[in-house]
Amino acid sequence: MEIIQHRQIKQKIKRLAIQILENNSDRDKIFLIGINNNGFRFAELIKKEMDRLTLASVELVNVRLNAANPLAQSVDLSVNYEILSGETLILVDDVAHTGRTLFYATKPLLEILPGKLEAAVLVDRTHKLFPIHVDYVGLSLATTLKENISVDLDDGRAFSVELD
Repeated sequence: MEIIQHRQIKQKIKRLAIQILENNSDRDKIFLIGINNNGFRFAELIKKEMDRLTLASVELVNVRLNAANPLAQSVDLSVNYEILSGETLILVDDVAHTGRTLFYATKPLLEILPGKLEAAVLVDRTHKLFPIHVDYVGLSLATTLKENISVDLDDGRAFSVELD
């Protein structure tokens, strides 16, 4: 069952970009840290919108982790984590369910002292089991634990969020 379509997702991306810029208007540089494939793709879309709206530097970073088993391998950043020290960091993912992926994605960031760390997601579910607060939310959904949210942010097709 499709929950939101391409046009609505584009509107949510624009709104999230504006909110991030408003809450960080005193910053010259913002790092969007996208988690794995869909989180990074979502971060790219937010960056594209932010670049249209500001002269501030918006940088993309990819964080890779095994979401199914976060302790099975290391959590890796696409940049040396030391350049993030003192900076404004926005952790970005497509869906926040229990908060586990967002929680473990912060692991390499524990080696530095960021100036600010916030989180942005397209869909926030209400099943948090980890101490994670999402600052920027496109859509909040109350679902059962067994339901699955599927997000399609592929360039070649219309964006969609579906409930499986």
